[in-house]
Amino acid sequence: MKLLLISDTHARPLPEQVWDEVAVADVVVHAGDWVEIGLLDELEARSKRLIGVYGNNDGADLRARLPEIARADLGGVRLAVIHETGAKQGREQRCAALFPDTDVLVFGHSHIPWDTVAPSGLRLLNPGSPTDRRRQPTGTYQTARVEGGALVDVELHHLPPRG
Repeated sequence: MKLLLISDTHARPLPEQVWDEVAVADVVVHAGDWVEIGLLDELEARSKRLIGVYGNNDGADLRARLPEIARADLGGVRLAVIHETGAKQGREQRCAALFPDTDVLVFGHSHIPWDTVAPSGLRLLNPGSPTDRRRQPTGTYQTARVEGGALVDVELHHLPPRG
């Protein structure tokens, strides 16, 4: 099962490279801050399966259609998605306590890619942003696969600068 992880798109058009990933992904995960509802509609139409949450910049229209926390079992991998996890200091321990029955937690908010494992075994992933790089050198997203009940081949992708 192929996964595409994105977050913090902030009402900006997705790069074609990301749409190419949507086309081949079995599951697209968006960790919030869509800002406008059009991308939600388009991803729902173009994705085989979409799992998304709202972020702090998302208004009532998005909050009416998306949860604050989403959970799914993906081939035996217990996934949770949330927009914000708080400060990076103590993140692994804090999230492990909040998500004890979770194998992988996808989050956003910071626009900073993140890939760590808590002492409990919880994998924390932040794909950054493919459209709003802020202080990062490039826009980013992550891909991964679920195989044999495990998350494998997690990869951070850097997008070329927009011209």
